[in-house]
Amino acid sequence: MKIYSVNDKEFSAYGKVHTGYDVAPLLKALEGTPLPEGVGYVPSEAALEATPLFGLLQNNAYGGMPIQLGWCNGHNTKLNCLEYHRDSELNIGLNDFILLVAKEDDIVEGKLDTSKVKAFKAKAGDVVEVYATTLHYAPCNAEKGGWFKVVIALPKGTNGPKPAIDPIFCEDRALWACNKWLLAHAESTEAKQGAYVGLTGENIDIAEFI
Repeated sequence: MKIYSVNDKEFSAYGKVHTGYDVAPLLKALEGTPLPEGVGYVPSEAALEATPLFGLLQNNAYGGMPIQLGWCNGHNTKLNCLEYHRDSELNIGLNDFILLVAKEDDIVEGKLDTSKVKAFKAKAGDVVEVYATTLHYAPCNAEKGGWFKVVIALPKGTNGPKPAIDPIFCEDRALWACNKWLLAHAESTEAKQGAYVGLTGENIDIAEFI
């Protein structure tokens, strides 16, 4: 698998890199968050939201929409799942990390073939926007034996409790949490927990490519 940069033209269909922000105070706060053995995620972290960048991202990047700043930290080289939201997500890493992504319009009859997935590397401090139509999930290590700590910015409430719904549209089967639609690979922990199995093909592992 080729690993592109988020600054390559190939990333333009999936997202873009925002420039001009001072991320240093945010990354300093991120240093103090846990580093799980596997992958951990917290939707909203007070220490991150106390930094000046919280207000700037809320007003500039999200146009005044209420947002939350959380983190996704740990060790990972596998795809496992892909998710999407009804809006963009911003990722800012303490160190380099890799995103595995695909396009929502590659979903056919509720399934996505993992051969459609591409890998993109972000540098520490890059403010990476992932578009609403871009499928993504937990970051991956950028180095063998490495780890990642990544700030996750999303509209407030995202990844909270799943609303109680009566399924109407076929997409409803993939709703996994608030503003979170999830396609799981059959090999993933999420699938074993009851998530909709929407990924076909190989459960990609980038360990041999980093």
